[in-house]
Amino acid sequence: MQGIVKIYNPVTRDGIILSEGDFKEIKLAEDALVDSVFRMLRPGQRVNFELNDAGEAQGLNLGSEQDMATPT
Repeated sequence: MQGIVKIYNPVTRDGIILSEGDFKEIKLAEDALVDSVFRMLRPGQRVNFELNDAGEAQGLNLGSEQDMATPT
C-alpha cells in the first residue's frame, strides 16, 4: 500500500498515514520504523507500507512520486 504521512511525533514515535485513494487514517505500528530506511518521518512524505494484523502500518519504505488522486 502507499500513503502520505499526516502526522508523526519523533519523541513518542506515534503517527498517522493517509492511505492512497480513500485517504483513510492508518495508525503507525510501534515497530513501524524497525528495519526501515527511515529514522523519522515528516508530514507530507510518501511511503509504502504493509498492514499488520491490528490494521496498523508497518514495514515502511520510500513511496513513489505518482499522484495519489482525489477520492471520488
